[in-house]
Amino acid sequence: MLKTFLCAVCALVFVAAASQSPAQDFPTRAVRMLVPNAPGSSIDTMSRIVAAKLGDALGQSVFVENRDGAGGLIGVEAGKSAKPDGYTLICASNGSMLIAPLLKKNPPYDAVKDFEHIGSFAVTPNVLIVNPELPVKSVKELIDYARANRATINMASAGVGSQSHLSGVLLMTMANFESLVVPHKGGGPSVNSVVAGQTHWTFTPAPAVMPFVKNGRLRAIGQSLPRRSAMLGDIAPVADTVAGYDFSGWAGLVAPKGTPQAVIEKLHAALMKTLDLAEVKDGLAKQGAEAFTGSPEDFRKFLAQDQANTVKVIQAAKLQAD
Repeated sequence: MLKTFLCAVCALVFVAAASQSPAQDFPTRAVRMLVPNAPGSSIDTMSRIVAAKLGDALGQSVFVENRDGAGGLIGVEAGKSAKPDGYTLICASNGSMLIAPLLKKNPPYDAVKDFEHIGSFAVTPNVLIVNPELPVKSVKELIDYARANRATINMASAGVGSQSHLSGVLLMTMANFESLVVPHKGGGPSVNSVVAGQTHWTFTPAPAVMPFVKNGRLRAIGQSLPRRSAMLGDIAPVADTVAGYDFSGWAGLVAPKGTPQAVIEKLHAALMKTLDLAEVKDGLAKQGAEAFTGSPEDFRKFLAQDQANTVKVIQAAKLQAD
């Protein structure tokens, strides 16, 4: 009887240990970070800055695997279907997690419901720029000028559904003015069109445009964060003029649905430790980004709000899902 009892106890202890071990021991091997963007892109560069030191914090290497294509859908779907054990992470951004799926009639995934949220790690503000010959030096002056010259003023975009397109449409919608939207094949051509005076204004990520601002070929009149940024000096938030305006790029980490909570907590703690490093903050700053942190629940709530905002902007832009 005693022998049977002891065997049963040992069995229970073994089962309990086995059930706890994967999370307790995590990670025991390298972790893969899927990046649904092309090598050399801003998101790719930021993910590598984070991955290098995240590996140190976890005690195992974190390697980046690019799976670009279809606006990020390919990489995110690959991550979504991966084994939920913590060894596959997805570098999430608003382009791949929100814009790309919301432009589909049948979105292949929901950024809020279909993933476990580890945490955000960067925010990349967009700068509102105008051609210096345009007689405006503030967001209010741009709005007033556009209302008075609606037949002749136009806005450059990096392409239909791009951040510059949607951020511009959001401003026009919230501030109640119109500009003809002129799409270009990428951010570079759209910025160059404003420099050349072919278009009048646009939004664009800070790193791509600040050299033009500094040499006087463009004028920066606002930025997309809802607050002032040390990185952007005295460039005022658009929200100072248009209350509630907020449309910046961001990046964070998610994992396949069903990844154990204990593993998510370990990954989040390692991410926070990583983002506290001066070299990581400096590396992100060189990409025009600021460290952007919070709990997994903070990130989930942020995604839910940004998803709702993106739906409204896509509708305002009259974009058709395919």
